[in-house]
Amino acid sequence: MTRLQRLFFALTLSIAPSVSAADAPQAEQSCPALFDHAFKKLHSNDTLNLCDLYTGKPMILINTASHCGYTRQFKGLEALYQKYKKEGVELVGFASDDFKQAAKSEMEAASICYKNYGVTFSMIAPTHVRGDDANEVFTRLNRQAGKPSWNFNKYLVSADGSQIQRFGSNTEPTDSALEKALIKAL
Repeated sequence: MTRLQRLFFALTLSIAPSVSAADAPQAEQSCPALFDHAFKKLHSNDTLNLCDLYTGKPMILINTASHCGYTRQFKGLEALYQKYKKEGVELVGFASDDFKQAAKSEMEAASICYKNYGVTFSMIAPTHVRGDDANEVFTRLNRQAGKPSWNFNKYLVSADGSQIQRFGSNTEPTDSALEKALIKAL
């Protein structure tokens, strides 16, 4: 349910109290505050509010870089996404140069993600994931689960947004503690 749809539904309920929550199929899936932030998509003029991706299932958020020894993990992250997207799991990559290993341009970063590794999950344009300039989502992730120690830290956020588990760069996307935790969270 998009932000506009949620607002419209809330207004409808306040104007017409006879409409019950059962009349709206997604009303029970209110989006956790952690996800209610909009970001520019990688190499695009479009923005994405993470609530637009929210399905009432766990979400995995990753800080990424284009020129890092862990960049190869895009392939495993895409495999993880393909394996669990039918169950409503979303992955979101946050491109970042906080560790000085990003591409020189968004076009280059997009090419690495989309062409070299076949990424189909959502990618966010370069943003900060550490320090005082960290974006709103990573500010909360950092506070609750710890700052990314390097690129390709993976944060598994529970369906209700209340529990966050951080998996470091060395944790492979598939056949790993991350995948086991995801299965358990489903």
